[in-house]
Amino acid sequence: MPERIGFIGLGVMGRPMAKHVRTKGYGLTVYSRSQAPIDELVAAGARAAASAAAVARDCDIVITMLPDTPDVELVVAGPDGVLSGMTRGSIVIDMSSISPVATRRLAALVASKGGTMLDAPVSGGEIGAIGASLSIMVGGDAAAFERARPVLACMGHAERIVHIGVEPGSGQICKVCNQIAIGGALAGVSEALALARKAGVDAARVRQALLGGFASSRVLEVHGERILNGNYTPGFRTRLYQKDLRIANETAAAHAVAIPAAAIVTQLVNALVAAGGADLDYSAIGTVIAKLSGVSRS
Repeated sequence: MPERIGFIGLGVMGRPMAKHVRTKGYGLTVYSRSQAPIDELVAAGARAAASAAAVARDCDIVITMLPDTPDVELVVAGPDGVLSGMTRGSIVIDMSSISPVATRRLAALVASKGGTMLDAPVSGGEIGAIGASLSIMVGGDAAAFERARPVLACMGHAERIVHIGVEPGSGQICKVCNQIAIGGALAGVSEALALARKAGVDAARVRQALLGGFASSRVLEVHGERILNGNYTPGFRTRLYQKDLRIANETAAAHAVAIPAAAIVTQLVNALVAAGGADLDYSAIGTVIAKLSGVSRS
C-alpha cells in the first residue's frame, strides 16, 4: 500500500511542494494556518485536517515546512501537535530551516513515540519549489531516508537529494553551510556590480564576462540579474534569510567556528530589514552595498 503523506505548512514554498506530492499520486492530508492554500490542495484531491495531530493520525509520513524553529516546535511538540497523533513507525520530515540543536531535541521526542525524524531543509527558493527542482539535504536514520526518498523525489531533483549523515541535525548543519556560502557570494556580486557602476563601466557586460570565467556562479547568474534590473520581487524573503543567518551565527558559536564574512553579511541584511526591506528578495542586500558606495541605482 502506498505511503499516506501529510503536509503541514502551505506557504510560498510548502504549497507547490505539497501539490507535487499529490500530483505524483500520493494520498495527501494537509493542514495550514491559512485557508486559501488548503482549499487549493483539496481541489487537487487532498484531504484537509483540523490539526497537526489529525494529520499525524491519518498519515505514515508527515512533512513540515514552516518559517522558524518555534513554529516547528509548536506543530510537532505543542498541544494537538504531531506527537499527540503519530503512530509507531511513522516518519516526520521537517523541511524547514531551523536550529540544529532544536532538531536534535525534536528527533529525540519523535523517537520516544516510536517514530523517526528526518531533517531535510531545502535550497532553491520558490522557483525550485514550483519546478520540483529543489536541493534537499537530509539528516537522520539511513533506512528512514531510503523509505522517504521517493516522496522527496516528488519535490527535488533526484541527484540533489543528499543524505548528509545519520545524526539528527546533519541536514540543518548543511543548510547553515549553504546559507553562509550564498551570503559570501551575494555580497561579492553586489560589491562587484557596485564598483562597475561607480567606475562608469557597463555592469551588465561585466556580469556577462564574469559568467564566462572562474567568478561564474548561480548567485551571479540569478541574483546578479536581479541587482542589475532592480527586481526584488521575493523568491526568498530577506526576513527569512535574516533568520537563517541568526541560526548560522548561533551554530558557529556553538562549534567555536569563526565566520567573520557571514557576520558582515548579517549586518548588511539587518540594515536592509531596518530600511523596510524585510519582504524583498534577499538579493536586495545589493541596494545596501550600492547606497554605501554612493551608487544611485542598484
